[in-house]
Amino acid sequence: MFRPLPPPDAPPSKAAIGHPIHREKPLGNERWPRPPSACPARLLEIVPTGARITVAGLVLVRQRPGTAKGVIFITLEDETGTCNVVVWAKIYERFRRAVIAGRLLRVTGRVQRQTNIVHVVAEEIEDISPMLDLLLSPQLTPDICRAGDQP
Repeated sequence: MFRPLPPPDAPPSKAAIGHPIHREKPLGNERWPRPPSACPARLLEIVPTGARITVAGLVLVRQRPGTAKGVIFITLEDETGTCNVVVWAKIYERFRRAVIAGRLLRVTGRVQRQTNIVHVVAEEIEDISPMLDLLLSPQLTPDICRAGDQP
C-alpha cells in the first residue's frame, strides 16, 4: 500500500531542497512517513492547469460557506507548504466520511489556477489518517527542535 522508505544513504529527495525548516530530515535510519504518490505543495505552482494530480496533507481548515452552494474548501498542509482543495457537493456526498472526519487526507483532482492562487478540484478523497500512527513508531526518534534552534 505504501511506497518503501528510501535507504538512509540515498541522495536527498526534491523535498530536501528549500528552507531548512521544510527539509525532509533523516531520523536515524528512518525518515518521516510520507503518503505515497503525492505531489508536494511547493511543486503545485509548476504543475500545468488542468493536470490530474494527487496531493496529501494534514487538514488545517474545512470551510463550508453558506453562500458557496454546497462547496467545501479544505486547506491541507504537508512539509513543504499548503494546498487549497475545492470539494463540490457531488464529491462531498461520495466521500463524506473522509471529508468530515479525516485528519490526514490524500486528494486526487485537477489543478485550477486563478491569478497566483492554485486549487485542486477534488475527484477522489481518501482518509489516510492511520498513517499518523506511524509517527509513534519506535524506529522514529525525532531530533528535538526548539524555537531557539530555528534560523
